[in-house]
Amino acid sequence: MDTTLNWLLVGAGDIARKRVAPALHGVLGSRIAAVCDLDGGQAREIASLYGAGRVYTQYEDALGDSSVDAVYIATPVFLHTSMAVRAIEAGKHVLVEKPLGLGGEDILPAVEAEERTTLACGCAYFRRFSSRYAMLRDMIGSGGFGDIVLVRMAYFSWFDPSRDDPKFWRVVRERSGGGPISDMGSHMFDVLIGLMGLPETVSAMTATLRRDWNVEDSAVVTMRMANGALVAAGLSWCSKTWVHMFEIVGTEAKVLWQPYDSGPVVKTVGRTSAEIELTNAENVHVPLVEDFIAAVREGKRPAVTFAEAAKTSRLMDAVYRASSEKREVAV
Repeated sequence: MDTTLNWLLVGAGDIARKRVAPALHGVLGSRIAAVCDLDGGQAREIASLYGAGRVYTQYEDALGDSSVDAVYIATPVFLHTSMAVRAIEAGKHVLVEKPLGLGGEDILPAVEAEERTTLACGCAYFRRFSSRYAMLRDMIGSGGFGDIVLVRMAYFSWFDPSRDDPKFWRVVRERSGGGPISDMGSHMFDVLIGLMGLPETVSAMTATLRRDWNVEDSAVVTMRMANGALVAAGLSWCSKTWVHMFEIVGTEAKVLWQPYDSGPVVKTVGRTSAEIELTNAENVHVPLVEDFIAAVREGKRPAVTFAEAAKTSRLMDAVYRASSEKREVAV
């Protein structure tokens, strides 16, 4: 019996081209059957490259394709929730790019639809499948840090799309949900939540320092975890230098990822440090897709369900609320 999962890829933009389509095509037991994008030319280009037999410009038409088993939604954030719900209603498994939606009330229909179905529903927080994440999870589980007292994370880069850039939607709040907090902070917050749970309280300052946008281009966030540990996060699109790091500090040991996704991990026990080489998949979406396909075949939930992804949206909502109200708020 053919157990290949046939995908409808929705969205033929940057992330689909760089990571999603190669992963859907390259994973064993996975095939791109159809591509949908309002820009039919872009959809046809990806379909031709990966052997997809059908191209659509209208989502409802694509959902009616009976040969499709699952939908990968790689569209701007404001479309995530509504498209996910419609995929479920059409009887398709669904995997959605992060974040799950614009936050707040926007994501509730997707979470509620997941609760009503046995279909697999997942969100693309792929960092939970990295060897670095596994190392920290195992150290926390074994007590290797002692008592965790501090978490530090930072992401600085330069993002300055022109108004005709296809990625300009990322700096329009109604389409993206926010600036670097939503775009990259969501990944880092998901790692924190996966390892340590949701923070209890959040304080934040956000600013738009260099652009005429209605999203932040800079943010500083502090959080308090349930065990009392403090978290400090800095996020910015205003620097042509690149900083991308994550660190957990405990009473007995600390681990630093810098850069965040590559290079050696630095583990320090007492005053002795060692570099540890860890390898990740060349395409970080591959283990995400592998986990999702396993969930479909085994009738279980993916590693990051809609309900789990909603925790990150809940935290980002609290960050924006804390900044707006200029006070510490409960998550």
